[in-house]
Amino acid sequence: MSKRALLEREVTTLLEHFLQDGDAVELKSYILSHSNLPGPRANLELAAALGDAVAGQPSKYRDHLWTLCEELTGISSEQAPTNDPREFLPFCGAVSIGSMGATWPHFYKQALSMLRALANDPRWRMREAVCMGLQRLASTRADDTLRELNGWIAEGSLLELRAVAAAVADSALLKNEVSASTALQMHEQIFQRVLAAQDRRSAEFRALRKGLGYTLSLVIAAMPSEGFALVSRLIDTRDRDVIWVMKQNLKKNRLIRRFPEEIESTKRLLN
Repeated sequence: MSKRALLEREVTTLLEHFLQDGDAVELKSYILSHSNLPGPRANLELAAALGDAVAGQPSKYRDHLWTLCEELTGISSEQAPTNDPREFLPFCGAVSIGSMGATWPHFYKQALSMLRALANDPRWRMREAVCMGLQRLASTRADDTLRELNGWIAEGSLLELRAVAAAVADSALLKNEVSASTALQMHEQIFQRVLAAQDRRSAEFRALRKGLGYTLSLVIAAMPSEGFALVSRLIDTRDRDVIWVMKQNLKKNRLIRRFPEEIESTKRLLN
């Protein structure tokens, strides 16, 4: 049995115990003890396994499951700071929120709203969980989710923009040509917000810039002709932060291996 399958079996059993007696102590203890925190990498397989286990429960339990997810995501950064094992509880809650919205249409809008709020969490790991949750929503309702995320771009916070960029830079989503084209257009709109940004020393701007430093390369790999054309247009702005983002993406092996000529010609534009 694979590690992922074993984790899913174990969390499913604990989840069923919670649904039977309403006590989530055992489930929470398991999540904490298997969080891999403190450490450089949280147990992403466990978070995914819990999300799958939640989605696999009978619909009659959906309200109880939603309450559990709300409780988990409600654990604040003061209660569970970055790299504390307790941080993995809201992390798993965010992933499961996305799973519930993807499984039960009744929760779709609520899941989007909650994930949008969580995208502004000061903990970087929580923001990664939000992207995982959004990608779960997109896995079953790609068109709806992309349309909703596109609505965040004009008015959303910089951290919400970062969540959008990371969510749409998903290999499964980008396999669809229409979705990939939409993801590229959304990145272009996000860069317009970057160009208009005034406070570039803020932690929020730095987080967005860092995220764009890898997400664009994923979208370019799916839409190379249009993607490199966008890079050329953005280089023409001569904006220092945009140029930094372009340089980071042009270093990615996913592009270097497949598009060496395009990389070289694009790099010349940076001189």
